[in-house]
Amino acid sequence: MASQKTSNDQIGFLGAVAIGVGGMVGGGIFAVLGLAAVLAGGATPVAFVVGGLVALLTAYSYARLSVAYPDNGGTIIFIDKAFRIDWFTGSSNMLLWLGYMVTLSLYAVAFGNYAATFLPKDWQTSLTSHLLISLGILIPTALNLLSAEAVSRIETYVVGLKIAILVLVVAVGFGGIDRQRLDPGGWPSLLSVVGAGMIIFVAYEGFELIANTAASVKDAAKTLPRAYFVTVLFVIVLYVLIALVVVGSLTPDAISQAEDFALAQAAKPSLGQVGFTLVAITAVLATFSAINSTLYGSARLSYSIATEGELPKHFEQKVWNQPVGLLVTAGAALALSNLADLSSISMMASASFLIIFALVNLANYRLREEAKSNRWIALGGVVLCVAALVALIGHVAGESPAKLWVLVALLGLSAGLEGLYILFLKEEGRIGRIRGN
Repeated sequence: MASQKTSNDQIGFLGAVAIGVGGMVGGGIFAVLGLAAVLAGGATPVAFVVGGLVALLTAYSYARLSVAYPDNGGTIIFIDKAFRIDWFTGSSNMLLWLGYMVTLSLYAVAFGNYAATFLPKDWQTSLTSHLLISLGILIPTALNLLSAEAVSRIETYVVGLKIAILVLVVAVGFGGIDRQRLDPGGWPSLLSVVGAGMIIFVAYEGFELIANTAASVKDAAKTLPRAYFVTVLFVIVLYVLIALVVVGSLTPDAISQAEDFALAQAAKPSLGQVGFTLVAITAVLATFSAINSTLYGSARLSYSIATEGELPKHFEQKVWNQPVGLLVTAGAALALSNLADLSSISMMASASFLIIFALVNLANYRLREEAKSNRWIALGGVVLCVAALVALIGHVAGESPAKLWVLVALLGLSAGLEGLYILFLKEEGRIGRIRGN
């Protein structure tokens, strides 16, 4: 396998951290914070710690594998390298792609919810909500088709802005925390807390984007591990502090009523309406930015899967200089965001990435000699991801068992689509880069 390493290395430590933080602190925290607070109550900060521990252990596997196999394909290369190209790996990579579609729909719903807060009350109808959600996908799709490079230059500034606003909300909001609202005596069951942490795990998805730039990172052997761990640790601390401010500043009823824009509501006690507006603007920009970058990345993901021989060769074609997978991804996300509810979308996205991360940890274990990895840490990552997935399924089964069929449908779709491709559409001789080398 070609490493795609070039002499034009240009991404340093701070650049890699910016990519990881930008990918993690995108639309996820704005979309699922209210949901987490409703589910876990005063234990919401603990729920974010639980999710963060899973992300931190998985970051170790990504760090080792990124150093050993620096390639623009990132996750799919790790899975294909460890398990070889077949129906299983094809289905796994298909699940990863579907996971990004689900994540896009989650961001679009958050975009619509926050954008609606700027409209007059009588305009805030179901029809308007669906229109805003749809625009949240259609406009970034058009921008990607017309000038993806121009839009990507704005990403760095948006990342800096949203981090600055979140830090401001945390710094100012700490003065308004009511400690009684954080009292462990009022926490739900441990299973509910862990389940909440897994449902909002999608908020931690994003650090794996560093893997897609590994071939262009300076002094990768030292820079990549540091970038992964600093990124995840920083985001864990940020999320816990944000959760403390939200559940400590708002009553449970207020959180429930403002579930779709809880973070903006939490800025009100300390910053007033100005704080609410400031966070809402940041949320609109952040979710729009996250949609744009996720569309950009997922389109190239579909292209990489196709070059591995796991999708029809038509996905290697381009429309207006962009992979045709961009339109497929946008269409699927558009449908899902308008048809599914927020908790179902979040559950599907979190479950998808927990499965993929379990496979990446297992890949790290299988490739431990080449990756120079600690076998016990790699196995620990597998066990923790599987346990987290079981906790998520257990929580959903106890609260809304019918929603488990949504997950079953997602898994069946990824396996079924890959199976149909292998049986009827795969061209003889298409073996992909991994097996080909």
